[in-house]
Amino acid sequence: MRSELTAGPVDGDLDPVVVERVVATALAEDLGPAGLDVTTAATIDADQMGTAELVARADGVVAGLALVAAVFDAVPSPGTPVEVRLHCRDGDRVPVGTVLASVTGPVRTLLTGERTALNLISRLSGIATHTRAWADALAGSTATVLDTRKTTPGLRALEKYAVRVGGGGNKRMGLFDVAMVKDNHKLAAGGVGAAYRRVRAAFPQVPVEVEVTTLAEAVEAVAAGATFLLCDNMPPELLREVVAAVGDRAELEATGGLTLANAARYAATGVDYLSVGALTHSSPIMDIALDLRPAADGPSR
Repeated sequence: MRSELTAGPVDGDLDPVVVERVVATALAEDLGPAGLDVTTAATIDADQMGTAELVARADGVVAGLALVAAVFDAVPSPGTPVEVRLHCRDGDRVPVGTVLASVTGPVRTLLTGERTALNLISRLSGIATHTRAWADALAGSTATVLDTRKTTPGLRALEKYAVRVGGGGNKRMGLFDVAMVKDNHKLAAGGVGAAYRRVRAAFPQVPVEVEVTTLAEAVEAVAAGATFLLCDNMPPELLREVVAAVGDRAELEATGGLTLANAARYAATGVDYLSVGALTHSSPIMDIALDLRPAADGPSR
């Protein structure tokens, strides 16, 4: 069963409003107040047409193809529009050398949007690739790998999308949609039970997760009514005890000290989720390049 705490769009496309905002911000960083790529404007004729290919320079899982089209659509380019042809889909596992997409249009537009498009798709594909490695490590268990809020400011929705593409799940989007009672909240409120009850009284419709670090805290939280526990930095042996004590009264999420090497051992304890901040804060990019095809007849005049 998927908890309310990990709900959200597990399937579906990227939010077009988010895509438009991120692309506009990224292009503004590159093009400045004048909206201009000075090198390309100086070296490429305005009427020169061409085709470029996005090519995987490494094995990986593709995510963010919709952003490629969005970038080239948004590049200032009076005249001929750019045509983007996709040769694979988000979620595809591709080998090095795979052509992911072809982009045809004014060469000025292709080169102006090149780095912005690559920055976005390389970042998201890197997250999807890393997440797929975790999903593979958990194959055969009932546990799901989750992301956290340790995301790049302004890119959270996109990075969480990439996690879904890679086979992981999303937890809360922010501080507004799920309450998470952590150590500082417990300290300030006077304990696990007191903190949980105060959140439940103030926001009765908001899902609540409680962080616990000991078996006693887990039992206290469940006794207070908590149905989702974040088991922080617990070794597998202790997690097994918590699973046995809590039974089916709460879903359990393990976090802290998790690696691909020990993922299966943690999943075997019976927890429902493993949350891994590294999915979004430490995934290396997937190396993707944009290669301009040489024009057979030279630039058009």
